[in-house]
Amino acid sequence: MAKKKTRNTRGRIIDAAWKLFYRQGYDDTTVEEIIEESGTSRGSFYHYFQGKDGLLSTLADVFDRKYEELSEDMAPDMDRFDQLMYLNCELFTMLENSISLDLVARLYSSQLVTRGDKSLLDHGRIYYRLLRQIVLQVQQRGELRGDVTVNEMVRVYALCERALIYDWCLSGGDYSLTQYSRTMMPMFLQGFRAGR
Repeated sequence: MAKKKTRNTRGRIIDAAWKLFYRQGYDDTTVEEIIEESGTSRGSFYHYFQGKDGLLSTLADVFDRKYEELSEDMAPDMDRFDQLMYLNCELFTMLENSISLDLVARLYSSQLVTRGDKSLLDHGRIYYRLLRQIVLQVQQRGELRGDVTVNEMVRVYALCERALIYDWCLSGGDYSLTQYSRTMMPMFLQGFRAGR
């Protein structure tokens, strides 16, 4: 039960922080406001995070929760390749509509300079587990090449997503990430299709 309470407290802090970051911007959000919005205490906040900057890497948690929600909504009979494209499209739509470009850029820059937690590369995340599950099913059906490992395909998929997001940040969000991805992700992944 203690583990669930820990997850709930940490989750409430993360949810409150990202709600405030989106509503009023990262720079204009204080730790005190996050504590108040989350209904937690100062001690709880500092138990999980060293400060506001520590919350930047939790954007990966936000992504994971989105992937978890999406996986529950997917029709079980949906083509697995289409599932991958669906997950990508929905995640990128959320990025464009719910998270400021500045915050996404801060996450990516924090991942480049941090010495510790590289949350985007944590293969224990829901994101990676779900992708491995889908890719394995597609490969077992013979729809993806058998000479490339599931882990390598997932690595390339994640790399492509990060590259698209990174370029979108560099470009200042001057194009639709979702629309561009609808064209590019299938092109990136075609090389893994069986018989190609």
